[in-house]
Amino acid sequence: MRFLKVMDYSKIYPSLDLHGEYQFSAKYLTEEFINDNIQLKNYMLCIIHGIGDGLVKKAVYEFLKTDKRVKKYKQDIFNPGCTIVELWEDK
Repeated sequence: MRFLKVMDYSKIYPSLDLHGEYQFSAKYLTEEFINDNIQLKNYMLCIIHGIGDGLVKKAVYEFLKTDKRVKKYKQDIFNPGCTIVELWEDK
């Protein structure tokens, strides 16, 4: 029997853990996290928002949808409490 190895993106990409945060602080921390990683030239990120009621995830997605530096984002298939974010690279 073969087992599928699950990829843990939080160990591969820089990650931000928003467990225990409120919606407003989650947006602020997400923006600062993106700012820092653009300066460090990291263009793939992992944001851990948890599952819960989905309020923090909704706030993070609202921010990501309006931020022009975000190329795309998607929920991790294997971990619904985590979102993978791809930023536009500087040319």
